[in-house]
Amino acid sequence: MHIKPQIRILAIDDSPLISEKVTIIGTFFRGGEQLDGILRAEITRDGMDATDVLIRMINDSKYYTQIRIIMLDGVTYAGFNPVDITSLFKETKLPVMVFMRTCPDFGKIRLALGHLPDPEKRWEIIRRAGTIYKIDQDNPVYMQLCGLDEKTATEIIQMTSTHSNIPEPLRVAHLIATGVVLGESKGKA
Repeated sequence: MHIKPQIRILAIDDSPLISEKVTIIGTFFRGGEQLDGILRAEITRDGMDATDVLIRMINDSKYYTQIRIIMLDGVTYAGFNPVDITSLFKETKLPVMVFMRTCPDFGKIRLALGHLPDPEKRWEIIRRAGTIYKIDQDNPVYMQLCGLDEKTATEIIQMTSTHSNIPEPLRVAHLIATGVVLGESKGKA
């Protein structure tokens, strides 16, 4: 996959967990510089609908034909509503990158899942996200991939991390999601 500075990225993050329905925001970016659009949907807190909602949100978007990669902030949204990145890739036909600021603690995740319905199904979706790759920069970050290689994904992270070690499309999705729900943006962005 040849990476151009203007690669079109759809980055998705969720809002704070203040109700049963949680807003998710998608920012449609040209590389790490220009925001061209915003998508919005809702998923269930600690539910099992994130994958299906993301597939519909992406496939029904007017931006669909321009998107070259889907960038997620972690593999779970709205608490522990897991995104099956293999299904997301298969159903959208778009590569998926899961970005993480820290390496997940799978022991703690398994423990938390035990308090929810369908813990084994949730764990299987999380496990299926695959290998975690570390990107060495000033502050290391991590990623999981489906439909693209580690080298290409690393280039995309480096190209889009224009204002911090977090890719700008995800940083902006986070700011918008928290601002819309809380009235102003808060938290790590």
